[in-house]
Amino acid sequence: MQGIDIFQDHEFLNRVSLVEKFDNNDYRTIYKMDCNNGLGIMTVYKVFTGIELIYYEFEVASCLCDLPTYDNIIEINHCKEGREECKLLDGSFLYMGEGDLSINMMSNHADTIGFPLKHYKGISVVIYMDEIVNEVPKILKDINIDIYNLKEKFCTHDKCFVMRAKDKIEHIFSELYSVPESVQKAYFKLKVLELLVFLSITDESQEEEKEYYSKEQVERIKEIKKFITKNSQHRYTIEELAKMYCISPTGLKTYFKGIYGTSIATYVKEYRIKNAAISLRQTKNSIADVALSVGYESQSKFAAAFKKIIGISPLEYRKKCLEDILL
Repeated sequence: MQGIDIFQDHEFLNRVSLVEKFDNNDYRTIYKMDCNNGLGIMTVYKVFTGIELIYYEFEVASCLCDLPTYDNIIEINHCKEGREECKLLDGSFLYMGEGDLSINMMSNHADTIGFPLKHYKGISVVIYMDEIVNEVPKILKDINIDIYNLKEKFCTHDKCFVMRAKDKIEHIFSELYSVPESVQKAYFKLKVLELLVFLSITDESQEEEKEYYSKEQVERIKEIKKFITKNSQHRYTIEELAKMYCISPTGLKTYFKGIYGTSIATYVKEYRIKNAAISLRQTKNSIADVALSVGYESQSKFAAAFKKIIGISPLEYRKKCLEDILL
């Protein structure tokens, strides 16, 4: 029986011009997602009947993924780098950070995927439940995996289950990001089976309560983030920002870290240093002038902060960039 493939839906492919299929065979399909002000790559592998493994790479703040909505499709996501914003159909928001795993029904996804750090790399395992029921892969029978039991366990009442980063998740996913092509087919099967066995014995009730955010909370924090990055040379206190945006200092700190994965102070420091790195690459301004342009009056403090975040000194970074251009 030929099952539904959401990524091969003809109405979807005809309707959404932002998705370009540029490589296709019976096993692998690669999509280029031409998002606003950025780019995304999605590589889909058919591992078993009714089960796909998908690699995502995004360099963008958000991307329209207006996929058709079908029932009985489970999506298991792992975040390797960056941060993902999950908007649920009830209007609430949930965030995944590096190492986190989430499980939800595809019918509960929103049209747009958000990436608060404008960078994301991750993996999804998509399970087409109806297709599996009609043609159960023999190996799933042999190891007694009940896909419908996984749905009842993790996705009742359209909830999105999130497991925060832990060693067991890292063990399953870490090596999936660098698999030699010669062994991909066998290795993908082994890892998908390992994941399903792990989930079948996981006690979901022992996981910590998830932090859901309302649309109003998310929009307010994003306004604050936009303001502090636009005025990154000025050092605003939590109390000043809280007063300006009519939010409690505790709420501001909690919501900002929940959405962006770090404190305001750390976020602003990294933002300044990343802008400094751009200046070092693209201009001939002195290191002292670059430091001043991102709010550092002390060149030594700037150099120390730069090395801590980038890994090398500003001078070494500029020299490396010049060498790369010459090569």
